[in-house]
Amino acid sequence: MLSVYVFFTFLDTSSKYLVLAGVSALIVAWVRFAVHVLLVGAFLRGWHEPARFRPVNLPAQVARGLFLFGSTIFNVLALQTLQLAETTSIYFFGPMVITALAGPLLGEWAGWRRWLAILTGFVGVLIITRPGIGAFGIGHVFAICSILSNCFYVIMTRRLAATETSESLILFSALAPAVVLLPLLPFSFSLPHDGWHWFILLMLGVFGGIGHWLLVQAYRLATTTALAPYPYSQMIWMIISGWLVFDQFPDRWTLIGAAVIVASGLYIVHREHRLRLRNHAALDAEAETLAKKL
Repeated sequence: MLSVYVFFTFLDTSSKYLVLAGVSALIVAWVRFAVHVLLVGAFLRGWHEPARFRPVNLPAQVARGLFLFGSTIFNVLALQTLQLAETTSIYFFGPMVITALAGPLLGEWAGWRRWLAILTGFVGVLIITRPGIGAFGIGHVFAICSILSNCFYVIMTRRLAATETSESLILFSALAPAVVLLPLLPFSFSLPHDGWHWFILLMLGVFGGIGHWLLVQAYRLATTTALAPYPYSQMIWMIISGWLVFDQFPDRWTLIGAAVIVASGLYIVHREHRLRLRNHAALDAEAETLAKKL
């Protein structure tokens, strides 16, 4: 999991480098998905047993892929004006938004303690963006749109995981946006200027593909609860990368807001872990009582 977020940091750093060099955000996002598709086909050997990649609900798979594209393109647009640490800090609010949306959309309602943590995390976002005092800008709007798109992507992943194969979920998350947005590419004329920029552009798919592959391996080896705190390690890599590559260091308000969001997110992780243990204990007690009756 630590390696996952190193590669995701490479992905965001490279994306910011390219858009600041004048490359179109649409080109950056599309190439990231196109190379991802090629890597999935190569590593998963798509020519063997193609039925593994066949979707059960194609419209839902396409919609899920477009939500992921929305998350990516809005993040790239946000990186044009925001520091790496700023976009990451706001992105950390995503799990709390998912917890809030899981009630009406999935029937997984949060209790008052988790709602309090969600509101506290929102305060952290306000500390970073500081609306009304000149700090809030279009980059923050793009960052918020990015986390909302990602939240709907995660929720759709939860819903589709019960009926779709993992191979189809991995493939269509990249294939759907790569195909649907292909007709828009001729209207985007800001291509890389030299071989170095082309190399970085192609590496986006490699960074994203390896990162997602490592993520799958991590979830094969450990539980979701055990891995939940690790995404926050990305803040360290983002601060280092922003300082080394762009000579940018987050101000105190970004650091304070990030600390508030991280603390709120870790509390939600802790609370869900406690509730899961309580439910397991209740089920074990019920099974033991039933066994005694039998």
